[in-house]
Amino acid sequence: MPDPADIAAFRFGFGLPRRAGQGETPAALLAALAGPDAGLRLWPAPGQDRVQALARAADRLQREMRKNPGDEARRQSYRQALAAVAALAEQQMLLTLARALDAPDSLRERLVWFWADHFTTVARQRTQAALPGALVDHALRPQVAGRFDAMLRAAVLHPAMLVYLDQSASVGPNSQAAKGAKGRRPGLNENLARELVELHTLGVGAGYGQADVRQMAELLTGLSVDKAGGQVFLPGRAEPGAEHVLGRDYGGEGMAPILAALDDLARRPETARHLARKLAVHFLADTPDAALIDRMAAAYLAQETELLPMYEVLLADPAALAAPMRKARRPQEFLVAALRALGIDGAALLALPAKEVQRGIRLPLVAMAQPWQTPRGPDGWPEAAEDWITPQGLAARIGWAMAAPSRLLPGGLPDPRAFADTALGSLAGETLRLAVSRAETRRDGVALVLAAPEFNRR
Repeated sequence: MPDPADIAAFRFGFGLPRRAGQGETPAALLAALAGPDAGLRLWPAPGQDRVQALARAADRLQREMRKNPGDEARRQSYRQALAAVAALAEQQMLLTLARALDAPDSLRERLVWFWADHFTTVARQRTQAALPGALVDHALRPQVAGRFDAMLRAAVLHPAMLVYLDQSASVGPNSQAAKGAKGRRPGLNENLARELVELHTLGVGAGYGQADVRQMAELLTGLSVDKAGGQVFLPGRAEPGAEHVLGRDYGGEGMAPILAALDDLARRPETARHLARKLAVHFLADTPDAALIDRMAAAYLAQETELLPMYEVLLADPAALAAPMRKARRPQEFLVAALRALGIDGAALLALPAKEVQRGIRLPLVAMAQPWQTPRGPDGWPEAAEDWITPQGLAARIGWAMAAPSRLLPGGLPDPRAFADTALGSLAGETLRLAVSRAETRRDGVALVLAAPEFNRR
């Protein structure tokens, strides 16, 4: 019979074994989430200023190189700048994984990953490779146990989002910049406005129309990124006058109307239901109970977009600690869970040679169809189990399970029968235990555990 504590470790964390101080009950999980950020304390994030400085330097050198294509010294400087940005992005990835491996409040780490997917950004150029990680560390992570209205502001106004969705190229049709332009006039870009409404807040089909999207796009004009790589408001690009979005007028100078619109979007009932459903789908089932979504949305609205009350309703639902395990672990979750079960901690991960990081993490994630921070679109990664448990995806997981543990544990693999207990606890079925006991080698037995349905579900 599955132990509810083991189900909690899989469903709301990265599996077994538990870290010291890791909660086993919903109350303990919530208490840890309401407390200090243990993962960030263990593995601090690179500062936002450093990220922007490296991106700015790489962009400047890229422009100089294009103006002087024959200047080999400039080309070499540009390559060095790109290497520095790439190294920082690699560090961000490893720190993210190290927190998932070591943090006693695994629910926080899972929620960071959830919100990073909700507010997906992708680096469009190599010079911007560290921007998505900075958005997660500095805009989303601080608000994971806070308020969604604050998270929404931080995410939408972050340079990574403004660059990814081309907001810097958006100019009001009647703005000073548009009227003063020579030749081809710059135009309005609706990317950020559309994703803000469709993905970040109300959800697809929530009763808004194209007119609302266009008005929101006009309202957002003026938002841009300055030469230092930070968010800035440029009045000359802003569409003059008030905009009418979802039945409300937003007028005024500067950032005030934009912030008011973001706050209103965060407080709409459609947003509450959209967020509640996404959380329930991610953690519980692809078709969650409608009554649970109603309760979660009501808690969110009653507490002025506070997220903890919504999480509390989710964790209190009978389905939270009940079998069966319906969700498939995504590849990134699978790798963290496997490393944790094998006894690899954050320090060991960060000490891996670059070649092993490429061989054991980056390339396997590509083979499993979840390359690091590069989903195909702003809607993020799919949720359905059939999107991950495919012939190709399973082959990649089995291949990793057969080859990687021996490389990661040069001192020898654990006894497969003991490893089944370590990795799965009460979730290991009798059929799996029998197969593991009959494995011809430790390599085969460990691989059986990591490739088992019990290990790949949560």
